[in-house]
Amino acid sequence: MDKSKVALGRWGEARVAKFYENRGYAVADRNWTIKGGELDLVLTRGDEIVFCEVKTRNSDRFGSAVEAVGYRKQQLLRRTAASWLNCHQRRGKLRFDVAAVVAGKVVVTTAAF
Repeated sequence: MDKSKVALGRWGEARVAKFYENRGYAVADRNWTIKGGELDLVLTRGDEIVFCEVKTRNSDRFGSAVEAVGYRKQQLLRRTAASWLNCHQRRGKLRFDVAAVVAGKVVVTTAAF
């Protein structure tokens, strides 16, 4: 993969993590990977656990971030989140968010799926 795209993605993830931290969440994990899946951000606040998929783009010309997380990606994220929960022996209220960073602006869709 193009290193500039990886750098852009990491930059966007850092922006989204800061967005959540400013709202009282703690970052529990970044880029947690298992065979076949990755979680961009895992955040916690109280008994709430948020799995956030981050999409960083220069524009939304090719569709929104939420549109980019289709049914198959949602299923993959759910399975990967279940593995994270099992591995970390965590329980709580779960939520799946999708965050877009477009032209430097962070927009989070909470409970996206």
